[in-house]
Amino acid sequence: MTSAPVSSLHIDCPTGLAGDMLLAALFDLGVPMAVVQDPLHQLGLSELVRLDLTEARSGGLRGQRLSVSGLEPDPPHRQWADIRQRIVDTALNSHLKARVLAVFTALAEAEARVHGCGVETVHFHEVGAIDALVDVVGVCAAVTHLSPRHLSCDPPPAGRGSVRTAHGLLPVPVPAVLELARAHGVPLRQDTALPEGELTTPTGLALVAVLADSFNPPSVFTPAAIGIGLGHRQLDRPNLVRLCLSYDEKWNSAIAPRWQPLVVQEAWIDDASPEDVALLVDQLRAGGAVDVACHPLQMKKSRAGLAITALMPPGLAESLRDIWWSAGSSIGLRERSQGRWLLPRRSGSLRTPWGRLRAKQVQKPNGHCSVKPEADDLQNLSKTSGCTVEELRQAAAAAEFETSEPWSW
Repeated sequence: MTSAPVSSLHIDCPTGLAGDMLLAALFDLGVPMAVVQDPLHQLGLSELVRLDLTEARSGGLRGQRLSVSGLEPDPPHRQWADIRQRIVDTALNSHLKARVLAVFTALAEAEARVHGCGVETVHFHEVGAIDALVDVVGVCAAVTHLSPRHLSCDPPPAGRGSVRTAHGLLPVPVPAVLELARAHGVPLRQDTALPEGELTTPTGLALVAVLADSFNPPSVFTPAAIGIGLGHRQLDRPNLVRLCLSYDEKWNSAIAPRWQPLVVQEAWIDDASPEDVALLVDQLRAGGAVDVACHPLQMKKSRAGLAITALMPPGLAESLRDIWWSAGSSIGLRERSQGRWLLPRRSGSLRTPWGRLRAKQVQKPNGHCSVKPEADDLQNLSKTSGCTVEELRQAAAAAEFETSEPWSW
């Protein structure tokens, strides 16, 4: 696989989408197995599952086929609440954790709607099985590792006919696939020339619904590497997913800002001590909040109070809501969906005559990059070097930014 920065990644899915096919294609593209094994170990799944990746053929075309074998003698049906807590409690990279939670949240909400039950009580069958946990965590980890500037996907084929599931005989596309497509605006392709049966699974669709930036192929691109993942079902044609890593001119000059969906939770509090407020803020941040802010305001009966606002990925809204109830004094909580545009950034360092400074580089939409040294490093180096902070800033401005990190958001 090329060592150059990944410009774009396109998913071609002529015969459908499934989590294991996507993950196999990512391995075939060159993603190291350790990229997936490490987060599985952190989640406590490495002893519960075995991954077998083999070179195979489908319809005469080569590719990688992934088989995921559960090692639990009596695997349980897992509720969404159990899966979410397992993910929240790990030390996964925050960006990876947010992606995994977003995929499972999408699946849980779709299952809850089609079955008419609460999200917390959703029992996953296909989704909660150990192989689907591996698929979601593995694909999210591999895509995070590649860090493409843009990820696109062809409209997946909906499929037709019927399929037998844990809920009995269901029409294709299965209800969860239709609900995911409706909720996330994913276009489905209806092709009567394709074989009958389930071609796109809920897990596969949830992954692209969360990870894909668009559902249109790039108009012009230069292929740099291709990864092919094979399905297990035998069709009258090659059953595969193709990933095309490319350098689309649209994305080469500047990296586009990325939209991040957020949930905003807020409460106005006038009956908590400063110590209690500090504890609540610390727990919200430790629980995964992107940021927490407080500002004073005048409340009813002329009481001085605080407005406490927390921003979080949608997948953490329920767990952080529990923190408000357990660590806060408010008997109500406002909540709304919002979002923000993020510029691509990466961490690195600046070498000065007096030592290194950690720094962050940000790219603007016009392609211009700005670099800012960390304030803590400026202060610490000022104390040890005898230079003023302003002198160190001038030295940092003349230094070359050094990094081995890919762009992230």
